[in-house]
Amino acid sequence: MRDVLNQCVAKYPELSECSGDIVSAFETIRDSYRGGGKVLLAGNGGSASDCEHIVGELMKGFMSKRPVPQTMRDRLRRFGDEDGGYIADRLQGALPAISLVSHTALATAYANDVAADMVFAQQVYGYGRPGDVLIGLSTSGNSANVVRALQVARALDMRTIGLTGRSGGRMKELCDVIIRVPSDVTPDIQERHLPIYHTLCIMLEEEFF
Repeated sequence: MRDVLNQCVAKYPELSECSGDIVSAFETIRDSYRGGGKVLLAGNGGSASDCEHIVGELMKGFMSKRPVPQTMRDRLRRFGDEDGGYIADRLQGALPAISLVSHTALATAYANDVAADMVFAQQVYGYGRPGDVLIGLSTSGNSANVVRALQVARALDMRTIGLTGRSGGRMKELCDVIIRVPSDVTPDIQERHLPIYHTLCIMLEEEFF
């Protein structure tokens, strides 16, 4: 774990001040997964793309192939007939994660019929369970729809993690762990978020696979 984090900081020395929070975020997500939980993610614009990116790294092999256990292979052979071996060879271990930015019909309907700033909050209310984790990404820390989602997550006894810029905005009061990139410039913040969440995903993959 420390090797991965050290490599990140070596490439991006300015993130050294975030290293303790990165470890705390890892431990929060790790504990949720150990307890059977899942990760939800919310963000806007470039941060919405980051949510999708994170799900892609968690739900399939990232740095390793994550073969399914033999018990699953045996079950697939039993229920998949001649296709069982093919399926087993191509399934990969997954860390459950849902991007809340992807549900276009629900999001547009809720924004139109109810309130745009409640789009993520409604999904957190529907999907979230105690012990799950919500990761909110906002360069300002003040994105209204992300803030609403964090408020609902806390009411549901979920754990909350924020990736933001230097100030942290409103999110710093709503997150159990907040990783604040030492910058006030949106592109610079987003560019630093990527190595942070790549590091988290590698650390989690090494922990569980």
